[in-house]
Amino acid sequence: MVTNFLQKYHLQNHQLALPKKQFVTYALYALIAVAFLHYLLFYPAPASEKPVVVAQVQEEEAAAVVSARVDVDAHQQLLAPPPPRQGDEVLRNQQPKAEEVAPPPCDYSDGEWVPDARPPLYNGTSCGTIKDGQNCMAHGRPDTGYLYWRWRPRGCELPAFSPDAFLRWLRNRHLAFVGDSLARNQAESLLCLLSSRSPAELAYRDGEESRFRRFVFREHNATVSVLWSPFLVKAAEKDERAGVRHNNVFLDAADERWMSQLGAVDAAVLSVGHWFLLPGVYHDGGRGVVGCHDCADLNRTETGFFGAFREAVHRTLAEVAKRHGAGDGADGRRRVVAVTTFSPAHFEGDWDKAGACPKKRPYRSRERELGYTEAEMRRTVVEAVRAAADAAGAGESGLRFAALDVTALANLRPDGHPGPYMRSDPFAGGGGGGAGGRVQNDCVHWCMPGPVDTFNEILLQYILR
Repeated sequence: MVTNFLQKYHLQNHQLALPKKQFVTYALYALIAVAFLHYLLFYPAPASEKPVVVAQVQEEEAAAVVSARVDVDAHQQLLAPPPPRQGDEVLRNQQPKAEEVAPPPCDYSDGEWVPDARPPLYNGTSCGTIKDGQNCMAHGRPDTGYLYWRWRPRGCELPAFSPDAFLRWLRNRHLAFVGDSLARNQAESLLCLLSSRSPAELAYRDGEESRFRRFVFREHNATVSVLWSPFLVKAAEKDERAGVRHNNVFLDAADERWMSQLGAVDAAVLSVGHWFLLPGVYHDGGRGVVGCHDCADLNRTETGFFGAFREAVHRTLAEVAKRHGAGDGADGRRRVVAVTTFSPAHFEGDWDKAGACPKKRPYRSRERELGYTEAEMRRTVVEAVRAAADAAGAGESGLRFAALDVTALANLRPDGHPGPYMRSDPFAGGGGGGAGGRVQNDCVHWCMPGPVDTFNEILLQYILR
């Protein structure tokens, strides 16, 4: 249109004379052209046509994001506490880091046994502290499947036993196992586990069947003792050869054979229960006889043993706290007192009439419920430990109490006992006449290695906690 306009009004001699109306029309066309050029220069085109303009916009957006981050950081710095003064440095260093916060305690009392191909840390010949009656491998037990199971708690993991970790904790310390033959069984298990890394040396023995023993790990200046006390309190044990069929248990008196030694002990593991199932008469100071169990031949009324067991455990923990709760252990930490809960037996039939435990694998979870006696014995220990822990936490006690709750896991292991292999070659010589013969079985104690090693896996986690 602009070209036609110039051709129509061609200027001769380089002069142009336009009427007023025509000049206004020309000016209008010129303004339209200028506006179009302005649009092209200042409004962004699509990315394919105007990449330079898009890059410029992206750079502006990135700058805005950086600016926003700077603003957020500045706001967070305003909310953060001021840095500590030089004098506060020690307090700051004592605060735990976020990654060092301990997880909630694992409940090891409920779970299941699962297959585990890892071999045990020791065997029937590599450890010299196994009591003869629990050395199932050396006595010729033919099956080995009972060795290849591990306890898997629900909702958490139980780490495999670490001899190195236990020995590090035990350095310059004294650990004592106090109680009956199951306490000894657990103690010997620990000695064998630790001996896989460091040799244990017998430093002291005394009493029938070496019921009082002390072992040292000289490389670590560490001590493990075994102290016999089948009721924890004072007792006159039965002696059927002398015509004494009943145990006489004195609930109001401490057993000084071990209690007097506890002041030099940094950690104690107590374990009793099975001796309360035997015939017994219970005394309580000036009150005289307060109960008896399996005592019809004494012309006394049967009271059962649950009350006596409860009194013995509660009074023992109270006496421990009274005598040894004021001071700390060798390293300045609180002393540890753990009580192992009741470990069920697995006799199929009467124990003294060729009752046996012939199972070759664990029960599945919930396959065998706890009996009333086992459940009551476990509950008594858990409640007594909880009461002692509450009392210790409320005062200035230097003791830490824990229940080593193994009743459920032990209940599911009928395959872990010596059975007839409490002695070497039990069916040899024709006396027993093969596997079906009437041979005495041990379905109370545990083969070593065997399920009892799991007791010490849990013990390690408790003491490290």
